[in-house]
Amino acid sequence: MILRLVDRDTFRRLSAMSVEQLVWGFESGDLRTSRPAGDSRFHRGFDVDIEGDFLEWADSAKDSELDSESLLILANWSSVAEWRCWDGRLFLYIEPTIQNSVENVDEFLSTSLWDSFSTALNSIDGESFSESVVLDWMRRRQELGETLNPDEDPRILPTMESHKSLTSSLYDFIELSRDNQMMLMIGREYLEPESWNLEGITLEGVVQ
Repeated sequence: MILRLVDRDTFRRLSAMSVEQLVWGFESGDLRTSRPAGDSRFHRGFDVDIEGDFLEWADSAKDSELDSESLLILANWSSVAEWRCWDGRLFLYIEPTIQNSVENVDEFLSTSLWDSFSTALNSIDGESFSESVVLDWMRRRQELGETLNPDEDPRILPTMESHKSLTSSLYDFIELSRDNQMMLMIGREYLEPESWNLEGITLEGVVQ
């Protein structure tokens, strides 16, 4: 699963430009000065890589209009932060917090689910959130008959630290997402561009 925070004004400005203007801006590097500053706590795509993605798209585009694929690239350019996690781990992070079960991984692509998650996180601090996730993970292991003894399973402690790190960064990400200037983009590796969700609308819907 991939979450990105997209700067609203930057994305709107880029998506209103013509393909020719965008190609010139990316080729010349002129657009780099207008890219929003990234949050140092998070990774995001490198300028040169995203520029290359757009120019490659433009070279193979069948017409001169922006489509879902090109809008996904522009949204990536306009992002200030990115957070990634395996789908399976999200069940551990989200279900205990919203106090509801997630029936299918596709629910993680829903803006409403992340809105509920954000609302729930708003009432607790980051440390409490991480601790609750780790305790729930330990309980689930016990219910499955799995050991919690590091001597019997050397992966226990590294996995626990990974959960702590990911939940801490997720808490910060969600906190940052409450800025009205930010739009939440939701997708996953190998998901078709038109199915990525930007503030409750698929990119296919944005194009239309």
